[in-house]
Amino acid sequence: AEEAARRSVLRARQVARAERVAGALPAVIDACDRSLAEARLAQQAAEQERARHSQELTLLRSEESELRQRLQSLTERVHGAELKSYERKLQLSSLLERSGTELGLVEEVLIAEYGPDQPIPELPDPAEAAAGDAGDGDDANAEDDPDEGAPMTALERELEAELRQKRERERAERASAEAESPAGRPFVRAEQERRLAKAEKQLAQLGRINPLALEEFAALEQRHRFLSEQLTDLAKTRADLLKIIEELDAKMQGIFADAFADTQAAFAEVFPILFPGGSGEVALSNPDELLTTGIEMTVKPAGKKVERLSLLSGGERSLAAVAWLMAIFQARPSPFYIVDEVEAALDDANLGRLLQVFERLRENSQLIIITHQKRTMEIADALYGVSMRQDGISAVVGQRIARED
Repeated sequence: AEEAARRSVLRARQVARAERVAGALPAVIDACDRSLAEARLAQQAAEQERARHSQELTLLRSEESELRQRLQSLTERVHGAELKSYERKLQLSSLLERSGTELGLVEEVLIAEYGPDQPIPELPDPAEAAAGDAGDGDDANAEDDPDEGAPMTALERELEAELRQKRERERAERASAEAESPAGRPFVRAEQERRLAKAEKQLAQLGRINPLALEEFAALEQRHRFLSEQLTDLAKTRADLLKIIEELDAKMQGIFADAFADTQAAFAEVFPILFPGGSGEVALSNPDELLTTGIEMTVKPAGKKVERLSLLSGGERSLAAVAWLMAIFQARPSPFYIVDEVEAALDDANLGRLLQVFERLRENSQLIIITHQKRTMEIADALYGVSMRQDGISAVVGQRIARED
């Protein structure tokens, strides 16, 4: 009952508190609405201000971009101007150096004598000067070669002397007129540039002149004669070499044919010794081309029908190879042979057959055999080996085997 009374008191307090809150809610809601409306107005104003600032920022960025472009273009122009200025300086320095080395004139002398403030001298027309020079040259040639044509009479000689005197007077008058004439006309860059372009064009039309052309032609002619002789010698040497090669090929073919025939016959003798009851033969794969032909071997052991050497056992292949080597040794014997454990994979029966072949070889040659087979050692005349002594040092020992007669 006390707990229920306490709870009812608490409920009454909570109800009163809730009623007070409910009574204050309309005023709070009204204040919130007013605050919300004011906040919306402030937000709209802020949005408008932001839009205005965004527009101004866009304009400023566009102006900044234009200014950057102008700055870049100005920078490029300044850089180009600096490059041109540097090129002009290099050109000026090269021209000054060239004038100093070729003409011996320094910058001050060039400006003082050939600067833009100096008048341009009047030069005669090149065509007229060339014509005058040609006429003078003809006169000189006529004077130098009086024997050409018909002999001159006294009247003709007098006329020629008068004509010569008249030309000399004209030259003297022209020289005096040039001396009395004014220094020249003022310097005009455009006119002088045209004159320079015209002179450069005429110079280009003349082409490059090589004063050493005759010497170079003589040297090249001598070089051509030398190379022609060398080429002739090479062609002759090549023909001689081809002839020698043909003779060597023919000789090698004959030697190879004889050697192969002897080896073929020796193989037919040696093979039955190593393969009792069997047959073996060797033949050329291309008999018409002895220098490029291959060798085919046919082996038929007793009681077997074998078409390929790969079908033989290891010992049979070893015996076939040994038979081929022994046939070569018998066909073209050498003073001595070194054989290294060729009978290592053979049994006693095949070893005995191989020893028979060794006996045939030792009739004409000396054999040095490296082996571990006792039967092979028994047929030797001398034995050499390596043995370790009691002190652990290896020593070479030899023993000559005495044979009973």
